[in-house]
Amino acid sequence: MQLDAKVPGGPLAEKWDRHRFELKLVNPANKRKFEIIVVGTGLAGASASATLAELGYNVKTFCIQDSPRRAHSIAAQGGINAAKNYPGDGDSIWRLFYDTIKGGDFRSREANVYRLAQISNNIIDQCVAQGVPFAREYGGLLANRSFGGAQVERTFYARGQTGQQLLIGAYSALMRQVAVGKVKVYPRREMMDLVLVNGSARGIVVRNLISGEMESHAAHAVILATGGYGNAYFLSTYAMSSNVSAIWRAHKKGAYLAHPSFVQIHPTCIPVHGTYQSKLTLMSESLRNDGRVWVPDRAGDKRSPNDIPESERDYYLERKYPSFGNLVPRDVASRSAKEVCDQGKGIGLTGFAVYLDFKDAIERDGIDVIRKKYGNLFQMY
Repeated sequence: MQLDAKVPGGPLAEKWDRHRFELKLVNPANKRKFEIIVVGTGLAGASASATLAELGYNVKTFCIQDSPRRAHSIAAQGGINAAKNYPGDGDSIWRLFYDTIKGGDFRSREANVYRLAQISNNIIDQCVAQGVPFAREYGGLLANRSFGGAQVERTFYARGQTGQQLLIGAYSALMRQVAVGKVKVYPRREMMDLVLVNGSARGIVVRNLISGEMESHAAHAVILATGGYGNAYFLSTYAMSSNVSAIWRAHKKGAYLAHPSFVQIHPTCIPVHGTYQSKLTLMSESLRNDGRVWVPDRAGDKRSPNDIPESERDYYLERKYPSFGNLVPRDVASRSAKEVCDQGKGIGLTGFAVYLDFKDAIERDGIDVIRKKYGNLFQMY
């Protein structure tokens, strides 16, 4: 088996710019002659469909939901990163690249991550142009907050609804292209097969989930933007991010398949509350921006947290990782929580939870400031 990611050659910072320049262009008159199929209408699928249509291509967009707006991207709460360095704290494209590579346990493709860091600033500008209501500072500039795995503030956010607001922006751009006739949306369709011609994807077969009929659609190119398979894990924080049909059909036609669940280890979620619950409730990781994580210093201490003095608390992330504190990467925070729970310091009914404490933040900034930043998250949880 020979895996080839088709990463362009040359120096890391120049790979994609050079590749784009070397690509053959399609002139505007010819773009109207091409059909493109996009499967999925989350942030990736909706953005791809809208952008390709705006360039002049004819697009067919398929989703399994009853509306493109019900794609799973709406579940993202915390924010979206970009290296704009508005706070002036030393951020850069290279630092965003480095933090992302490190946060991914050095398993990501460097060229792809660098390209992501490169275009991050343009993505924020595009979202603002689409009307995404990012939080703003008093003077009108877009606000930033910290996130795990970084020592700079680079996360743009819309309270705790960032994913939903981003998807509304992408959906609006998509529906504009539907209105002008460049995109045709096919909801309630499940992809059943991928059609290959000389090794290239040239169409799909879908099942109409309303009528049960099988339909075939041809195109000059097929884009799969269908998300990962979250149901692989018991009590994960995923809902149904994908039923994995499209990915599996591509694999059956020869595409290499790895990491089908696109795993994120998340240290912030509401603890298990019953034997028969179907999933865990994800809490936005942005809460670690101001919340302090701790457990009792003594194993088996079942006192109310208000009765445990500061001297008998173990702020273990701040103790073990003073330069990052509570903003360590997700996998580090998760493993550290498990370690203290294994030592018998876990809290709650299960003993497999830790405290996320906003007392100091409220005393420092005032309840009104904290409510503006996280109020809807507190209500949700």
